[in-house]
Amino acid sequence: MGRLFGTDGARGVAVTELTCETAMNIGRAAAIVLTRKTRRKAKILIGKDTRISSDILEAALVAGICSVGADAVILGIMPTPAVAFLIGRHNADAGVVISASHNSMEFNGIKLFSGSGYKLPDDTEEEIEALILDTPEKITEAMSGGAALGRISYDKNGEWDYVRHIMKTVDNDFSGLRIAVDCANGAAYSTAEKLFAGLGANVILLNAEPDGININEKCGSTNMEALARYVAENKCHAGIALDGDADRCLCVDEKGAVIDGDKLIAVFAKDMNEKGALKKNTAVVTVMTNLGFSHFAKENNINTVSTKVGDRYIIEQMLAGGYNLGGEQSGHIIFHDISTTGDGQLTAVQFLSILKRRDVKASELTSVMTRYPQVMINVVIAPKWKEVWKNDSEIEEIIDANQKKLGSNGRILVRESGTEPLIRVMIEGKRFDLINDMAVKIADKIKERCPYSS
Repeated sequence: MGRLFGTDGARGVAVTELTCETAMNIGRAAAIVLTRKTRRKAKILIGKDTRISSDILEAALVAGICSVGADAVILGIMPTPAVAFLIGRHNADAGVVISASHNSMEFNGIKLFSGSGYKLPDDTEEEIEALILDTPEKITEAMSGGAALGRISYDKNGEWDYVRHIMKTVDNDFSGLRIAVDCANGAAYSTAEKLFAGLGANVILLNAEPDGININEKCGSTNMEALARYVAENKCHAGIALDGDADRCLCVDEKGAVIDGDKLIAVFAKDMNEKGALKKNTAVVTVMTNLGFSHFAKENNINTVSTKVGDRYIIEQMLAGGYNLGGEQSGHIIFHDISTTGDGQLTAVQFLSILKRRDVKASELTSVMTRYPQVMINVVIAPKWKEVWKNDSEIEEIIDANQKKLGSNGRILVRESGTEPLIRVMIEGKRFDLINDMAVKIADKIKERCPYSS
């Protein structure tokens, strides 16, 4: 992980950690690095989610971009994947999304996309970081004045351009389907109804009234209890849960059972494989993918390739191997024939299309994969323990001892979050009581060896 950028852009508490000055300098440095090869005046798109802090960070970013001579196109509130798509439509040189995704409202983030619509690789982010932190005088030298300043413009058609693009990815309509869509009071609050109702579904929108501070608040893909109850009580065919910037999607079946990203990928992989559309007969997943997916893949003669957690790493593997389906348990799913990044609304549309075409219940459709019991405990750590905990012999010993107890009937994965100050302890196995006890003991050992207050 870099000094400014984590696994999904720069992120922190808005204004105090991710400051306006930092946003302005990221705008300047990104414009310099990403537009070096262009011979025309560079153009950078900016989209944002519904957080109260997004407006001021947008102002700082735009000021930074224009101060070094690049033009800024303001898209307004826009899902992250919509910005990635619109980069190509505008023939832009880069794109920026102001969002902290699934995190609570006090956080915000800055995600950068290249002119090809992909998230930036590590080496490019490191180059931007170095410019800001090591050679700021080069930014000062690049600042323009007079007629060389960049201009600001606004795209008021981007939302519909994106919606129509997603609608064209399926060849059936959703008439007869009653669906509930939880927009997380985030970036999809406006696009969701246009999209799903436009495809013919009877749509009930939940949490689609953002006020700047209610994004992801007890709603969306990280808090699905209310959606699950609503779907079951109101006899919906399915529920759709998006996150704050709508790049991830989880679903709920007609009984109110949550359908996670692993099960969704299984549904897509099986359907695409049967149609001969799954390239190299392979799905790209992560080290966090449930063991049940491996069993599903073997039973259906589907290959798997595993990466580190993070949709950027999934996409890198897909590009390197020529694969067209990948994703992770959290709901970032990439259909590479259609999109350059995870897209929650695209995922939902593909799922509903299969549901309608096969004319089955969502619970039946997702029964293709059986999940192993899984326990996840998040341990908050102080910055000084980052990476250091990995070399602690007592932590290593308790992890190794419990993995030996599990043997081939389970696995333990302990890793740092790329977006939050957490160590995630994840254990899978056949017996929930056993793995839960193991996870608690490992988490307690980490807390003992890496005390937060010291």
